Amino acid sequence: MKITLIKCLTVLGLTMSFPSVYGQVPIVINGKSSSQIVITEPTSINRTAANILQDFIYKISDCKLCIKEGGDASTGDIIIGNSTDPKLSEDGFSIVSTDKKITITGKDKGTVYGAVTLLEDYLGVDYWGNGEYKLARRKNISIPEMTRQENPAFKFRRTDNYALQTDSLYQWWYRLEKPEEIFAANYWTHSFFRLMPEAEYGKTHPEYYAYFNGKRNPGAQLCLSNPDVFDIIVHRVDSIFKVHPDKNLISISQNDCSNNYCTCPECKKVDDAAGSPAGSLIQFVNKLAARFPDKEFATLAYQYTRTAPSNICPLPNVMIMLCDIECDRDTPLENSKNGKLFIKALNDWSQKTNNLLIWDYGINFDCFMSPFPNFYIIKDNLRLFNTYKVKNYFMQMGCPYCSDFAELRTYLTAKLIWNPNADLDKLMHHFLNRYYGEAGRYLYQYIQLMQGALWGSGQRLLIYDSPVSHKNGMLKPALIERYNQLFDQAEAAVRNCPTELERVKRSRLSLLYSELEIMRTIADTDKDSLARKLDYFEKEIRYFNNPRIGNQSIDGIRYCQLYRERYLIKESNLAQNAQIIYLEQPSGKYAKADKTTLTDGILRGLNYVDDWIGWEGKNGSLIIDLGEIKPVKNIETDFLHQLNRWVFFPKSVTYSYSTDNKKYQIWDNIPVKEEKSKEAQVQKVGTISERPIPMRYIKIEINGTKTCPDWHIGTGKPCWFFIDEIQVR
Repeated sequence: MKITLIKCLTVLGLTMSFPSVYGQVPIVINGKSSSQIVITEPTSINRTAANILQDFIYKISDCKLCIKEGGDASTGDIIIGNSTDPKLSEDGFSIVSTDKKITITGKDKGTVYGAVTLLEDYLGVDYWGNGEYKLARRKNISIPEMTRQENPAFKFRRTDNYALQTDSLYQWWYRLEKPEEIFAANYWTHSFFRLMPEAEYGKTHPEYYAYFNGKRNPGAQLCLSNPDVFDIIVHRVDSIFKVHPDKNLISISQNDCSNNYCTCPECKKVDDAAGSPAGSLIQFVNKLAARFPDKEFATLAYQYTRTAPSNICPLPNVMIMLCDIECDRDTPLENSKNGKLFIKALNDWSQKTNNLLIWDYGINFDCFMSPFPNFYIIKDNLRLFNTYKVKNYFMQMGCPYCSDFAELRTYLTAKLIWNPNADLDKLMHHFLNRYYGEAGRYLYQYIQLMQGALWGSGQRLLIYDSPVSHKNGMLKPALIERYNQLFDQAEAAVRNCPTELERVKRSRLSLLYSELEIMRTIADTDKDSLARKLDYFEKEIRYFNNPRIGNQSIDGIRYCQLYRERYLIKESNLAQNAQIIYLEQPSGKYAKADKTTLTDGILRGLNYVDDWIGWEGKNGSLIIDLGEIKPVKNIETDFLHQLNRWVFFPKSVTYSYSTDNKKYQIWDNIPVKEEKSKEAQVQKVGTISERPIPMRYIKIEINGTKTCPDWHIGTGKPCWFFIDEIQVR
């Protein structure tokens, strides 16, 4: 049985740990050193490992172990050095504590990871970033006799957390990679813009850019069949590698935009033969890879290039970055329709190359604060990727400060990237109880309850979403009441522990934000109660240094300001619940919207999924029927701007009025200024008369932008405009 277990662990390539019952190796006795740290090979990695060990042993015991390079090791010493063990892969490590010595060896960064493991698993140190850690102080430190060996499940491991930007120790502790450390000049992804800037070549050489809709579109993707494009990129790649001789990897990949690829005869010929627009991309990158056989090139299998070409394989020095952006986050990939489609793409690519990176997504990018209970799918998906022998993995989560369980989310993800077979529930309990103290058990209940509520609702969990989408599911009133009870209990449990109380309050921001977003969608919400809740939210936001709300460049204070301006104003509306007659039907699912959506008294948020009404690639027009002739002085219509989702303000709006729905008189035509800001915005467009005008019918004609402008990544492709509440006074 023991032999079988060892074999299983070895096959998984992850962990072999066999602490001995024989005894301990003392390194600090009564606050005095009985050990020193001996570095056998004086590399920067080994010195980092030694320094981390020295620092935390001092924090535990007030004893600072001596570090020496070279020489013989004595009884009780900690020996750090490189490994030649063929059983260790890149970043793997070995800890051997026998014969009264402790030896940490590793490949590449493995000695640091071994040192961190020793501190974490045997000395009880938890590190959470930006100087936050937990340990038990004591005067005696011993290490059990053992032999432990670990290899990571994935060679390249990356995820996001705010601490990664400010704390180098965090990266070491969580065993993560930074693209700028690996990719030349930080050409990590979406590199076409950087390689061939539209500002440099767009006017003089439009033929370098994608052909579609009957013309060249500078600012879109590149024309990959153009030989001059290849020559220019060859020159730039060569220059980049010469400037960065220590780097061997660069990304040659499409801009972040769907379906604006080149369809010129030459590119189309290649793509048609391949059965995928990835054909021309892989052919192009393969040519580069052949030109630089000692370098490695990464490219994206993303949106229009996700389907593998049928007739071409990436060269061995080409890494395919396969992205699952279209997939649901509420269930493992194997259990959803779009997940199974992704698995087919994964299978097809894995037949063509063993050099794959999975680009995964793990948070609501529109609303970082929005609750996002996806913890239990991460392990299943990582195990799936492991079966396809995927070597590299990136979980894109953003995880800025105050986002939904940012610290827990990164902790679990990092642990599972290293070992997908780790016990997720055990990891979660450990983190919650250590990070939040006595409050941890209540937050565990909160997470479990919300996870179950999501599954029970049958609703999808999407990376572009709003809490409003879940107001009848995992965020329905009865559940929100229970969530608040659990947070109240959590706060009470740590009321005398300022650090842990602060962490609980920070994690509660997601629930507070969700309540505010949902309350504004209820027409009869008590505005005074809503104002008090907003005041409290703003107070907390200010205390936590005004974090971002989402990927819309909106910070918390600005959010509160806009909220007051938009939702807390009490005004009558002559068009309340008036019927809408669409002359130009809204696009897609919006054509099925309720006929009073634009007049129901509910003002929508800064997210297009929040019941706005949209038109794509065309103008829009509609008529409001007030039910009877009424004196009207003013009309206003709300329009949404959300640049990252291809939502633009219209070019102009024309208002006309009638008493009989036959003869209309133009009231006003209002031009709308183009907006290039990345910040999500709502703009009111309207007109006012000096004296009331009798009218029953109001026609609104919207001249849409129709296609993304040339300064936008989606240049030449259809774009949207969205309207919301129409207010008549």
